[in-house]
Amino acid sequence: MKRLIVNADDFGLHTEVNQGIIEGHRTGCITSTSLIAAGAAAEEAAQLARENPDLGVGLHLTLVAERPVLPPETIPSLTGPDGRLWPDHGVFIKRFVSGRICLDEVRAECAAQLERARALGVSLTHFDSHQHLHVLPGILDIVIRLAKKAGITKLRLPAEDVFFTGGYGAPLARHIAKSGLTFCARLAAGRMARAGLLSPDHFFGMLAGGHMYEVNFLSILAALPEGTSEIMVHPGRNRKVLEAVYHWGYHWEDELAAVTSEKGRRFLEQNQIKLISFKELDDE
Repeated sequence: MKRLIVNADDFGLHTEVNQGIIEGHRTGCITSTSLIAAGAAAEEAAQLARENPDLGVGLHLTLVAERPVLPPETIPSLTGPDGRLWPDHGVFIKRFVSGRICLDEVRAECAAQLERARALGVSLTHFDSHQHLHVLPGILDIVIRLAKKAGITKLRLPAEDVFFTGGYGAPLARHIAKSGLTFCARLAAGRMARAGLLSPDHFFGMLAGGHMYEVNFLSILAALPEGTSEIMVHPGRNRKVLEAVYHWGYHWEDELAAVTSEKGRRFLEQNQIKLISFKELDDE
């Protein structure tokens, strides 16, 4: 039996991302999303979640690229001179491996993001993280303890098969980054299992992250193995508005087209692939 979670990251980042995710849920195959609790559009995202109760909502723990929930001066190892979190995973990991990231500050900021999501009235289905930093050794332990304390039993495991491309021609640097992430995720799998945390059996979308065109989405669907898979996507609307704020080179509108594709819908139906969210992950 094949089951599939299509999870849209960055809920709460921007209203155009929020609207794209909701469109992808209502008219496409998005079953789950992940909330950036400190996002500029987090309050709107929480309201949209209440209006769409079938959409599972997880917490997108965010340690880079956005603003923190806590005052920057209380978490100085996590923030730059502008008071924002470090710009990306590359900067963060360099500081982390050189001992310049304070794990107590990571613990405090993650806990604050959880409390912010709760204050917004969001019922959480799982944890994942922005740029997958939750699988780093040390940070993983913090996230596991936070999940168990919060009663969260599901966690993303971003272990995309090293040799899988889905037809996406990524540059070598992205292949190397994916291999490193998969290595860390597979090391994390044992600790997660011992802690009683569940994750899908398979993960897709790292290599094509931000560039999940319909052809690549369909290639992933065709390659889905038995068991439960997660496909990570980043849909949005109004590319020009988003590009003016976020210089990531993402193809938000193309990803929205992919998850609302008629070809995709027909493939899921014809191959009897059951769409679920993290809420149903432990259902047989």
